[in-house]
Amino acid sequence: MRRLLRHPVRLVPFGFLVTILLGTGLLMLPWTTSQHQYTPFLTALFTATSAVSVTGMSVVDTPNYWNEFGLLMITVLTQVGGIGIVTGATMVILVVARRLGLRSRLLVQAETAEFGIGDLRRLLLRIAGLALVCESIITVVMTARLWLTYDYPFARALWISVFHAVQAFNNGGFALYTESLIGFSTDAWVIVPLAIGTVVGGLGFPALFEAAREWRRPSRWGVATKLTVWGSLTLLVAGFLGMLVIEWANPRTLGIYAWHDKLLVAFAQDAFIRTGGFNVVDVEGLEEESYPLVIALMFIGGGSASTAGGIKVTTFFLLAFVIWAELRGEPDVTVGHRRVATASQRQAVTVALLSVALVACGTVLLILLTEGVPLYAALFEVTSALTTTGLSVGVAASLPESGQFALIVLMFVGRIGPLTLGSAIALNTRRRLYRYPEEQPIVG
Repeated sequence: MRRLLRHPVRLVPFGFLVTILLGTGLLMLPWTTSQHQYTPFLTALFTATSAVSVTGMSVVDTPNYWNEFGLLMITVLTQVGGIGIVTGATMVILVVARRLGLRSRLLVQAETAEFGIGDLRRLLLRIAGLALVCESIITVVMTARLWLTYDYPFARALWISVFHAVQAFNNGGFALYTESLIGFSTDAWVIVPLAIGTVVGGLGFPALFEAAREWRRPSRWGVATKLTVWGSLTLLVAGFLGMLVIEWANPRTLGIYAWHDKLLVAFAQDAFIRTGGFNVVDVEGLEEESYPLVIALMFIGGGSASTAGGIKVTTFFLLAFVIWAELRGEPDVTVGHRRVATASQRQAVTVALLSVALVACGTVLLILLTEGVPLYAALFEVTSALTTTGLSVGVAASLPESGQFALIVLMFVGRIGPLTLGSAIALNTRRRLYRYPEEQPIVG
């Protein structure tokens, strides 16, 4: 344990692994299922991993297979996985001991990617407050709608609202309806709060707090906040317009709605695509031209230090600025009159290339392990698992055990991050006291 604490980043995958195994054990118990039978180990492991990694992918019919206790366990695992194992543990330390030690602060820094150590106490309180406020607002609005409009009993409406509020803010994607949120696709009082909660949870805590603090002067935002906020807005608009153009006349998706409902459904589905996991249209009914768009948005994901997955918005747009600077022959990469450190550029390239390699290898592996799975379906499922999105074209439930286990590994790696996993396995803090002569090989 002392060796682990010397490099706190190693505790991140360890903490998630322990939580997944504990969740698996609990979900295997007979009183978590509707039929009061023991759940097979692989099914419980898949569900626990999906919940802790805030993916939302499932190999069983979630609302019918699990009873209230099982669904409560999924809710708890999703909340813990979304906020972060280490962050949650440090919150407990903060409440009990009223103080944070240096090691605890380092652990939270490894999980939240916070820029400094001194503000961790305030950061943790803000994270807890933001999660509570956001989930409470969603719960109140959705409860009132289900109770007053759909004649749900109040207790049932409250439980459904709490479950979906936790899933939305944490970008989980589990739903208490077999067809996810398709039944509420044109009800703005239900899907708009969930969509907004998904976007807020997926922006990232550092970017949210800095943007809120300096909302009158966006020019003072840091590079990470600018890339996250403006990049997320750009992706939302691009996904919304792309969904409208491609799916406007598709009778299996937007084609059955009036024009104003098409706008609402396209907005909600666009918000859920990047890591939310809910769907308000039939994903299997999308046009073939929509799959590259959806896969690209899932691959990019949300903001850094957020409940979302993917390579992150900051990584994607930072690489875009790197390419632009190289094409123009600029010696430095600049964003908003700030020069981006070389180390950040290397991290962005590493994350992107590792993720591309994992998607490619995972797709090939899934095709080899499963006979008859089309390439686009395998690519979609692998990308959804690695980016912890949870959308599915109906392949996951029909996969053999080897294919399901492959998705489990991808969800785990996708939650802790390729760079974090690599650092945890091969962390090297030694600094060389010398540098080799420089040479410029021919590239291209």
